[in-house]
Amino acid sequence: MLKDTAIRTIDDGEKLKNVIGEPKPAIANKEMQALDKHVRHFISLCPFLCISTADAAGNQDISPRGDPAGFVKVLDDTTILIPDRKGNRRVDTMQNLLENPNVGLLLFLPGVDEVVRINGQAVITDDPDVLKDCAVSGVTPNLGILVKIDDVFFHCAKAIIRSQLWNPKTPIDRKYFPLYGEIVRDQREPDGDPIEIDDQIKLNNKVNLY
Repeated sequence: MLKDTAIRTIDDGEKLKNVIGEPKPAIANKEMQALDKHVRHFISLCPFLCISTADAAGNQDISPRGDPAGFVKVLDDTTILIPDRKGNRRVDTMQNLLENPNVGLLLFLPGVDEVVRINGQAVITDDPDVLKDCAVSGVTPNLGILVKIDDVFFHCAKAIIRSQLWNPKTPIDRKYFPLYGEIVRDQREPDGDPIEIDDQIKLNNKVNLY
């Protein structure tokens, strides 16, 4: 295990507090058990989130979800719906939810440095009456993830500021990073042509997005 490494590690809460210190009361108690008007507004504009799940043994997975702004639907003060779109059919998130309902969400809003964190319990739904409002380009998702919120709060802006994530000068010139077709060729298809692989991926993303 990693804790057996020669690198010094911290495995005690008191030691951790000695390094970090105590949070201010306003920070320590900022979790809410329901959505307020500011989180609702954030969600109505949000185009991207990451969802963290784990299986029954605790093995972790995190997956991105993105759609037109407002794709996450607020059903009530403590329930949201995340539509499930076409993907790679690995269904890692869904499979984990069948074993362990605990989820963590991190929601991003381009141009806003604060992010929203939600922790809760999730189930999978295929209810057409619930999913019909999630249609995009005339296509209704077959499945969705219902999240019952345990706690929700705004996370401070420091990570986004440090990374300059929304700085228009941040994106790299793609010539400094290989085409995805090259990555697929090197990792999985040694006899494939990277340009052809990349073109096929782009076509699939265009015609099978929804």
